[in-house]
Amino acid sequence: MLSRFLNLNRRSFSDLSEQEILALAISSEEDDARIYQAYAEGLREEFPDTAKIFDDMAAEEGEHRRWLIELHQEKFGETIPLLRREHVKGFYATKPDWLVKSFGVDEVRKQAATMEAQAARFYLAAAERTQDASIRKLLGDLAEAEAGHLALANSVVEIHASKDVRKNERAAEHKRFVLTYVQPGLAGLMDGSVSTLAPIFATAFATQDTWTTFLVGIAASLGAGISMGFTEVASDDGVISGRGSPIKRGIATGVMTTIGGLGHALPYLIPDFWVATYLAIAIVFVELWVIAWIQNRFMDTGWTKAIFQVVLGGALVFAVGIIIGQS
Repeated sequence: MLSRFLNLNRRSFSDLSEQEILALAISSEEDDARIYQAYAEGLREEFPDTAKIFDDMAAEEGEHRRWLIELHQEKFGETIPLLRREHVKGFYATKPDWLVKSFGVDEVRKQAATMEAQAARFYLAAAERTQDASIRKLLGDLAEAEAGHLALANSVVEIHASKDVRKNERAAEHKRFVLTYVQPGLAGLMDGSVSTLAPIFATAFATQDTWTTFLVGIAASLGAGISMGFTEVASDDGVISGRGSPIKRGIATGVMTTIGGLGHALPYLIPDFWVATYLAIAIVFVELWVIAWIQNRFMDTGWTKAIFQVVLGGALVFAVGIIIGQS
């Protein structure tokens, strides 16, 4: 959860000046050009036609960068502020090109499409915030260009996958649903289920008092839910990332975090300590497997990786709680 708080150190997009918006656009175009060139080199031997597409995209990103620099020189002079994507809320970190290439042409296409969709949203949002007519025009033109790149990136897979029948509108709706509700809710459920294991079971085995354990569980669950909910709202306004309303994401995260903790806290309403504990352990087991299934179903996480991350991690936290409670 600490890593999520670190997003609070990023600048809000709404606070950027027109010069900073241009600086961010310049650095983004530079990064995208390098990434596309790396994709092209990695695919050239096996997929030369696809490599040529990425060569062209890299060249066009370089042209966009030149336009932006010329406009910055005209409006603000030679010194360009150092501002990158990682400095601004709402930008996803781009996967390393070597990692993307290792998963093949389809993964490269999906990553490129994500980059272009985010770039188009960025330019549209930036154009709406600028007052200078020449800056507004260039940003609007670049938004249209990035939208064209998005269509080109989506077409890459069609060269190699004849059975790929994609319904763009339904895919976009599904992606938005996943980004707005599933991903934040899953993060909350994982945090609530795993992070509350240690305090609940440490209290249970230290006191063997079901009511005290229940109160600790309620406090831990509600506290984690409120914390995760507000963190999600503050971390990303959704304008550039396309993740949807921060309020909806915050509610999804907070509610699922609370539910994740309450699952193994509520059994301690049962007065008998061992009955309550065995029931809580069974619920924990079910929770962890449900989380692994959601990761596999909606987040394209392999079963082995999901089990390792969730089930094994949860088991270790559970064991820590018992050991501390019995010491």
